[in-house]
Amino acid sequence: MAEKEILLMKGNEAIAHAAIRCGCDAYFGYPITPQSEVIETLAELKPWETTGMVVLQAESEVASINMVYGAAGAGKKVFTSSSSPGVALMQEGISYMAGAELPGVFINVQRGGPGLGTIQPSQSDYFQSTRGGGNGDYYVIVLAPSSVQEMADFMDLAFTLAFKYRMPAMILSDGVIGQMMEKVVLPPVKPRRTEEEIKKECPWATFGRTPDRKPNIITSLELQPEVMEIRNQKLLKKYELVKENEVRYETSQCEDADYLFVAFGSAARISEKAMELAREAGLKVGLFRPITLWPFPDKQLEALAKGKKGVLSVEINAGQMVEDVRLATHGTVPVEHFGRLGGIVPDPEEIVNSLKENIKSGRFNG
Repeated sequence: MAEKEILLMKGNEAIAHAAIRCGCDAYFGYPITPQSEVIETLAELKPWETTGMVVLQAESEVASINMVYGAAGAGKKVFTSSSSPGVALMQEGISYMAGAELPGVFINVQRGGPGLGTIQPSQSDYFQSTRGGGNGDYYVIVLAPSSVQEMADFMDLAFTLAFKYRMPAMILSDGVIGQMMEKVVLPPVKPRRTEEEIKKECPWATFGRTPDRKPNIITSLELQPEVMEIRNQKLLKKYELVKENEVRYETSQCEDADYLFVAFGSAARISEKAMELAREAGLKVGLFRPITLWPFPDKQLEALAKGKKGVLSVEINAGQMVEDVRLATHGTVPVEHFGRLGGIVPDPEEIVNSLKENIKSGRFNG
């Protein structure tokens, strides 16, 4: 077996390389720190000369998400990337895609907010990502990478899930993972699909009406309330199917643990070191890392948290995922939050100190 090529690159760069390799048809985006290396790397690689992939810098985030909507409606593999305030601008288009049942991928390399906030890392878009973000009753699949390798791996996975369920999928990263450099093995090259393959895989797409079928119409609009309710119910059934089949998570040293850290993305990496420090101090701590933030692995966390003395939700925000942790555990175990704000990334020692303080104060069982 040939040895795999190991490269050193940023998380943002890995996204660009992986997109080309998984047969992506187009990228529409707009630069914003800390994710600008995505479009910069695509421009440097010039995939339009090799695979025929379109790379276009739109005039704004609003323009780019509507270009994604149009290309997705034609059955194309298409994605965009931005950072927190830019993704906020895209929410109308993402809601339209969810309502029209269009597959597409968008990357959020989070920075601090609210508003323009800071260009430093954050995880404060959890609510926006896992609760739809735009108008209406809908969800998007949310994958949270914690390494540069997962940034590369999740690109093809996001497209696979988006097309499997005909819905948008998000890779929710942050400025730490996007900007850090690590070793990465890039995924194998997949050719872009032919027009005939798209017609076979996406019979709903607008690739030109033929005499043997009715026109395909891509829209999220329905003026008859009875019909709209049926469409809503169809979406809800699909979301239940996603919940049943696509939950992903990781655990570490949870078997003998008295306490759990629950963390995603870069916070999970820091929590892994905090777990080691806590165990050195005599505190048996395990780590539960949700990989899919939606669907959230609530049943798995509920089962794992039974009998524990306390659960600490570690996030780089004011406390968002902690609400899902509390919902998952149903009050059977004490749950507290630790986080830093303003773009400050916590140290492992701070997390351990927070755990000790919760034990000392009686919020966690000693």
